[in-house]
Amino acid sequence: MEMINKNDSSDHSGSRFNQDIHSKVIRAGKRTYFFDVKSTRQDELYLTITESKRRFESDGAPVFDKHKIFLYREDFDKFLESLKEIMEYIQESQPGTEETDEAGETEGLVDVQFEDLSL
Repeated sequence: MEMINKNDSSDHSGSRFNQDIHSKVIRAGKRTYFFDVKSTRQDELYLTITESKRRFESDGAPVFDKHKIFLYREDFDKFLESLKEIMEYIQESQPGTEETDEAGETEGLVDVQFEDLSL
């Protein structure tokens, strides 16, 4: 998994509405995840999480399937609490699936494929 940080990109014209204020890109195999902080018209910050996966049309042309989640500040605590709970459940249910970094240290990450999750 490769993480790329984009610098703050505040607009100096006064309004930051719907612009990327701060971004982080995570390349993870066939998928890329984008974590983008944006601003509402009222200057309230929110997070968009985008999953992008490249696939190919029958003619060989690349197409990107994107799925986006909008997460607002009032939901951060509930979202984070549930994410931590679900990650702990997965780690307890499938021990030994933790990845190691280049130095051989465990990062505590679990490779979960979205296709494997049933809603």
